[in-house]
Amino acid sequence: MKSSSTNCPAPATERRRFVAALAALVVAPAVRAQPAAMTPIVAVPPAPTLVLPDMDGKPVDLGRLRGKVVLVNFWATWCPPCRKEFPSLGRVRKLFRPADFEVIAVNVGENAETVFSFAGSPEFPVVFDHDSQAMERWSVRGLPSTYVVDRRGRLALRVVGGREFDNPAIVAQLKQLINQGST
Repeated sequence: MKSSSTNCPAPATERRRFVAALAALVVAPAVRAQPAAMTPIVAVPPAPTLVLPDMDGKPVDLGRLRGKVVLVNFWATWCPPCRKEFPSLGRVRKLFRPADFEVIAVNVGENAETVFSFAGSPEFPVVFDHDSQAMERWSVRGLPSTYVVDRRGRLALRVVGGREFDNPAIVAQLKQLINQGST
């Protein structure tokens, strides 16, 4: 008895639809993982206090950086998106004058040896939130979480999840904040 199925190839249109759907499944997660920009914080509240020790045990105080735009990134070495975005923190830091912009990477819950073995000696402060108190004050709900503080010490932008901070859309947002305070 002959089978009712045939060995006819699928029409070209159906193959194209299948390939397009397959491509969408592969590309969609990457697109969702890298939005074009950070989310503005509408109310622009004052930034919470942030005074934490750096790798040498010296305190880094966000309040002393008033007058600069500061990107504050909460992260951990065990977090894959954190590890992926970490190099972009150094790249974005180099795009702006130190008098205008700073990055503070807030490591959550790890020791200096673990962080140093991953990060080395970056050109921006890495500080330690050993007891997660800063994370709580900043209402961090997941890692990585990043906030941008304007020159007046107010929360201006935020994002949860991994990003490339030297992405042109994010760089444009940072430039806008820097230029707002320099006029």
